[in-house]
Amino acid sequence: MDGGPPYNPRTVEEVFRDFKGRRAGMIKALTTDVEEFYQQCDPDKENLCLYGFPSEQWEVNLPAEEVPPELPEPALGINFARDGMQEKDWLSLVAVHSDAWLLAVAFYFGARFGFDKADRKRLFNMINDLPTIFEVVTGTAKKQVKEKSSVSNHSSNKSKSNSKVSAAMLRGSESQGKYSKPLQAKDEDEEGLEEEEEEEHGETLCGACGENYASDEFWICCDVCEKWFHGKCVKITPARAEHIKQYKCPSCSNKRARA
Repeated sequence: MDGGPPYNPRTVEEVFRDFKGRRAGMIKALTTDVEEFYQQCDPDKENLCLYGFPSEQWEVNLPAEEVPPELPEPALGINFARDGMQEKDWLSLVAVHSDAWLLAVAFYFGARFGFDKADRKRLFNMINDLPTIFEVVTGTAKKQVKEKSSVSNHSSNKSKSNSKVSAAMLRGSESQGKYSKPLQAKDEDEEGLEEEEEEEHGETLCGACGENYASDEFWICCDVCEKWFHGKCVKITPARAEHIKQYKCPSCSNKRARA
């Protein structure tokens, strides 16, 4: 396999970094590189597996020959099911097995290097904060973000009302400094709104790599599936985006080409 030289992550942070790299590679295979992945999973070939590597690369290959293998092996024979079901269902199935494999590899390292209960719990919580590959591929992660945003907006409206009541109470009860305190309350309210807006955007996930939104990065939204992508993940620059009337992500473009 061409995933680079093997290495053994020994700390919780290193295992999590390994997990994120492999996860990013597999998400790439099932989203931005889906056309190439589809072609490589030829049902006429032998048992094939989808591998993700710490370098964020992916590979479709035969299972390891050594017994027992150096690492837990991913699901065998993903290519055999390709033409027997709808493509989106097949990709979802591969995504589920990929999630299971990633957890197996992460906790294999944990067992091998003697993680205790606290380490295992911390590793799981770090992993659990990321959406699963299945959630990214099926768009479930985006729906969860929308639901969170709705709850967040409701809380925001409630907190703004409370702020107004507090400011009014300050004006009525304190004559000394009556201008500074209400102004301070207003500033805090505005800062809270800005932080909340940043937090709301921060929950948006890239449809290619599954990572969170960052304010200093360029993003673009697909006009077909309405998923957001890092410009670098789909190779679109801000300058190029200005000349695109209707953007279609690689996955939507490939679906249309096959149709």
